[in-house]
Amino acid sequence: MSASSPVDHAEEFSEHGVQRRLGGFSLQILLALALAFSVYQLVVAAFHPFSSLVTRALHVGFLLALTFIIYPAFKRGKLTQVSAGDWLLAVAAFALASYQWFFEGDLIQRAGDPTTLDLWVGALMVLLVFEAARRILGLALPIICGLFLLYGLFGQYLPGDLAHRGYAFAQIVDQLGFGTEGIFGIPILVSATFIFLFILFGTFLEHAGMINLFNSIALGFVGHTKGGAAKVSVLSSSLMGTISGSGVANVLTTGQFTIPLMKRFGYSGVFAGAVEATASMGGQIMPPVMGAVAFIMAENLNVPYTEIVKAAAIPAILYYVTAFWMVHLEAGRKNLVGLPKEQCPNPWRAMKAQWYLLLPLVGLVGMLFNGFTPMYSGMVGLALTAILILGAAVAARISATAFRFVFWIGVGLASATLVEWGVHAVLTVIGVLVLLAAVVKGGHKTLHIMYQSLIAGARQALPVGVACAIVGVIIGILTLTGAASNFAGFILRVGEHSLFLSLFLTMLVCLLLGMGIPTIPNYIITSAIAAPALLSLGVPLIVSHMFVFYFGIMADLTPPVALAAFAASSIAKESAMKIGLKAVQIAIAGFVVPYMAVYDNALMLQGDPTVLAVAYIVGKALLAIALWGAAAIGYLQGSLKVGERLFAAGGAALLIAALPLTDEIGILMGAAFIAWRFWQSRRRPASADF
Repeated sequence: MSASSPVDHAEEFSEHGVQRRLGGFSLQILLALALAFSVYQLVVAAFHPFSSLVTRALHVGFLLALTFIIYPAFKRGKLTQVSAGDWLLAVAAFALASYQWFFEGDLIQRAGDPTTLDLWVGALMVLLVFEAARRILGLALPIICGLFLLYGLFGQYLPGDLAHRGYAFAQIVDQLGFGTEGIFGIPILVSATFIFLFILFGTFLEHAGMINLFNSIALGFVGHTKGGAAKVSVLSSSLMGTISGSGVANVLTTGQFTIPLMKRFGYSGVFAGAVEATASMGGQIMPPVMGAVAFIMAENLNVPYTEIVKAAAIPAILYYVTAFWMVHLEAGRKNLVGLPKEQCPNPWRAMKAQWYLLLPLVGLVGMLFNGFTPMYSGMVGLALTAILILGAAVAARISATAFRFVFWIGVGLASATLVEWGVHAVLTVIGVLVLLAAVVKGGHKTLHIMYQSLIAGARQALPVGVACAIVGVIIGILTLTGAASNFAGFILRVGEHSLFLSLFLTMLVCLLLGMGIPTIPNYIITSAIAAPALLSLGVPLIVSHMFVFYFGIMADLTPPVALAAFAASSIAKESAMKIGLKAVQIAIAGFVVPYMAVYDNALMLQGDPTVLAVAYIVGKALLAIALWGAAAIGYLQGSLKVGERLFAAGGAALLIAALPLTDEIGILMGAAFIAWRFWQSRRRPASADF
């Protein structure tokens, strides 16, 4: 996003509604507010100047104000200026959010007994959150949340077990508009702390050139191999996923490069779009950053973030192995070659030129796995990114090698003190480098990159933050009425006869909800309703939550409402429905791995598994993936007949099932199938080989 036009590309596909294209005074106000939002979040992370509730409220105030400025009320509205009504809504939203700050002491004293003014403020705040969500996320999520709100207001009139005891309007407004169980609940707390910092972390790296570095690495390592264009897409998207938790955003960044490249080298537009959509959605489960859901999950479960990362690591790798294997088989089936070796960049040379961009990622992983909190790790990782970007700008102007060496040693030592000295080191080192960058030739460009990153981070936080705010309505109503226990009880009754049916029912709920709402609210709703039931059926806590998380992600690939497929279709110029169906086929690991993890927790490293147990389940999963890929694509060392494809699919299904002897039979079928295919390929004339 450029400084001159932070809301460009409104005409292109966006998962977050139509955006205004502003200029002049309106643009300057927007830029100033976005910059203030990012600075506010950095101050909160560094100094914690406010109480938790005030921090959340002001976060929501910024989210709503920016949303009303950037997103018009209707798609056909004027996109070059902000209407007077929207300016009024933006000011009103921030003022209402500030009510929690100015009257914090009074609100604490009369908690549970709101005044008439409190009720007006709370009710208007809830309405503004609904309107912001409608503009930025569409109608589906506000409608679902609205149904929960109606249930809270009128649920006492429903028949039988569906009814609750009845709650006064004041009680519901107090629950949703104040306190920590409504729109200012745990999701918005996570948005105001962890998520925003990691979004900024990603935007800083992107603006510094990380996308180009990832593309160079991917092109250098796999671009020249069979079907290399698609393998570049998988590898670059997986690398991008380490710093960005948004699947659709990944499609619209890496896809601009990879989808045309795949089409140019022989892949169909449908397959190219499906590969990019599949690979990009995996970013939400790709450590270390993962998606925003991972932070919400850690907070909900009250476990270290590293436990979530540990549980996600092997399934994420299997997900990308599946995508890589699928494109390899498709390349073999269509005899697609890679890029000429001389056209592929040297990956080692690319890393040598921009090695400093990799250090923040390495530092972030190291801190997370050494006991530091995600918030502190994100703050230090962000600061380290800024230091290295500024340091590179300064070092580029130092001609003498000896002086440059001494400079980088100084920057390295200063960076190393971040972990021990914290905020003071962050401010001191960044301040010194900002001054140096301001006086050296070319340094202003680097400072502008940092400015752009702060603006872009604020904008990218809007859909995530607004989603976190509005799902607080669901959490508040479920907490107040205890309604989640009804659905959980139904799943428990089904589970008494079949755990598989309970899992399948939960999967359908996740996919159905995901047809209209993003992954974050999907996870929050299903984890509140279904995950406790799975836990009662003996599924470990993290595994049960990861189960609903995975299918929330798969919903973005599953037609008819497949946001990632729609994003890819805008670049591939193909039907989004066809891309979605093909993506489901390519991403089959995302559908089967959660089931395998439930039946064998070693796949998510739960329950202190032995190395042998982990090796066995991973090996079984890889064999299942290999068989499914051959069956789905219809190729393995040559084209497959219908009977061979059915045999391979049957072997894969047996490896996934958790019944007596299914593993043994599946392994034998897999071994027999692979041996048969290699024997068949040896029998073919040499001219028939690719």
